[in-house]
Amino acid sequence: MQRRALLTSALVAASGVAMAASTASDAGRMPARPVSIDTIDGVRLFHRDWGAGRPVVFLHSWGMNSAMWSYQMADLLNHGLRCVAYDRRGHGLSADPGRGYDADTLADDLAAVMDTLNLRGATLVGHSMAGGEIVRYLGRHGPDRVAGVVLLASTTPFLTKTRDNPGGVDAAVFEAGRDQWRQDFPKWVDDNAASFFVTQTSPAMRRWAMQMLLQTPLPVLLACNQVVAETDYRADLRAMTTRTLVIHGDRDASAPLERTGRPSAALIPGARLVVYEGAPHGLFLTHMDRLNADLRAFAGS
Repeated sequence: MQRRALLTSALVAASGVAMAASTASDAGRMPARPVSIDTIDGVRLFHRDWGAGRPVVFLHSWGMNSAMWSYQMADLLNHGLRCVAYDRRGHGLSADPGRGYDADTLADDLAAVMDTLNLRGATLVGHSMAGGEIVRYLGRHGPDRVAGVVLLASTTPFLTKTRDNPGGVDAAVFEAGRDQWRQDFPKWVDDNAASFFVTQTSPAMRRWAMQMLLQTPLPVLLACNQVVAETDYRADLRAMTTRTLVIHGDRDASAPLERTGRPSAALIPGARLVVYEGAPHGLFLTHMDRLNADLRAFAGS
């Protein structure tokens, strides 16, 4: 009996040594990374951090969450890039503090991600609302950590009609839309989903994407929509010095090319505009192969 116990102890000890050696080896290959990110006002942000190599940081669109980038992250990860994506405060798995839904605070949240993960030489990729977060981040925190920017179907530069922005939309139109959401947001999503996709998009993919919108609390959706509609990013865009690629579809009903993508590219010094023919607002799904190839080329160059 004593001999059997000694043998068992020896096997357990050997197993422990092997596991420790394996863990140490894994740690040598992949340095430890922060598992949580806290903003300067104490909000905990959920993030995904996959792979190694040059970092690409993904910022999601209004009402969605970081899962929307699944197909881009899987592709870039397979090509040797590090992919980071986080849920905006109040979205997905991040905390909802009921405050901080303004352009400056959201830009500071991105700074918390960049600083906590100590990202350098990063490519920032933002869809729709997130384009504003990126350009405001650069204006407030500078470009030192950033190698390039991709504005995808961005809602910049400024959507609301004012005296010096006569091509904008009347503020009353945005408020009327928010009134509809206060009554029946799921119906609004269902009524407008078709314009987000193309006819070839599968019903299952449509449901998956739209479900993200339905999971976001209505007060957060309303607050973020006001940021999208009312924030003027023109000065931020003019001040940008970072290499920038603007990608936009010419069938974007949510952020029409001539009101958003084209003037944004014109304001950014040296920006390159690429127009996807026939692409709607959801081009990260409808044109994923072309987009993934463009992101690989831009982030890897």
